[in-house]
Amino acid sequence: MDLDERPAYAHRRTDGPGAGCLTVAVRIPVRVVVLLLVLPVRLVWDALVATARGLDRIALRPLGRACAWLYTSVLTPVARGLARAVGGPATAVWQWVVVPVVRYGAVVPAVWIHRYLLTPLGQGIRRLHETLLTPLGRGLGVAVVWLGRALLVWPCATLWRYVVVPVAVHGVARPLRWAYRRLLTPLGRGCAGLLTVLGRGGVRLLTALAYGGVRLLMLLVVTPVTWGYRRILAPVGREVRAAFAVAWRVAGYLSRAFWRALGLVAWQLVGRPARWTYRRVCTPLGHWTRDRVWAPARAAGAVAGRAARDALRWTAETVRGARRDVWGALTGVPEGPWPVEPPEHRARTLGSTTIVPGVAPVPETSPHSVGRVRDPG
Repeated sequence: MDLDERPAYAHRRTDGPGAGCLTVAVRIPVRVVVLLLVLPVRLVWDALVATARGLDRIALRPLGRACAWLYTSVLTPVARGLARAVGGPATAVWQWVVVPVVRYGAVVPAVWIHRYLLTPLGQGIRRLHETLLTPLGRGLGVAVVWLGRALLVWPCATLWRYVVVPVAVHGVARPLRWAYRRLLTPLGRGCAGLLTVLGRGGVRLLTALAYGGVRLLMLLVVTPVTWGYRRILAPVGREVRAAFAVAWRVAGYLSRAFWRALGLVAWQLVGRPARWTYRRVCTPLGHWTRDRVWAPARAAGAVAGRAARDALRWTAETVRGARRDVWGALTGVPEGPWPVEPPEHRARTLGSTTIVPGVAPVPETSPHSVGRVRDPG
């Protein structure tokens, strides 16, 4: 295959007029080295993907179906049965025990106490507050306010107005104002002008130093780094990226070929003999076992089970008839008519000469006779 072909998602080509000798010299060795590095990774990746798919098909899907069947056919009926077994008694206990006890043991007394004790007591306290405590509190508040004004506010206001203010204005404020106007204001203006001149010179000096430093940084650092990135790192990076893309695709082709060859060898050595054994040996043996052994055994088991059921049914009917005979012999009153024979697999009767294997014969009497069986003697 052509190692110079570009991937479909590549937007820029390095083999055009802008590609230099460095790009052409680096391209082939880089692609060879990257292919040698990527090929084992691609082989392991394809093996993991195939293993995961086989595990999902062989184990995870049947396990999920088994879990779904277990949930639907086992856990859900068991949970419903438990809910019916436990929910009914729990609901009855809640409805007939817990609710009446809580209602008549706590709620009804609490409502009665609130309605007939707490509500009248609260209304009495509210009326006492409105009629007595509120006017008394208002009067006490007015008296305290008036007393505080007479003892504190009025003397302090008189002292402030006629003593403190005149002394402060004439003794302190005028000298301070004169000092501010004649001394502090000229001194502040001079300091502000000096600082303005020094600040402008410092700013110009710092600006010149910063500009020179930036130009020096651009010349010594940024320009070489930019040239190295554009001329060296960018072409090498593009070639490495393209080499990884090409190597991944080539490794995919080689990995598919390797695993297909390995699978073909495994099929020829294991799969084909196993299929031949299954088709030529296991399948005929299984069919012969199903047709010659399992089917006759199943039919014989069905016949034996049917005969056993009929024997048990007829034994039960015989015991019931004997009980009726004993009851009639003891009391003299027949308990009821003789039970009707089962419609299927009847034993030999007066109108039939067929005998079913394993079934007791019916007594030689009419099916419409009542009471006990009469003794012929």
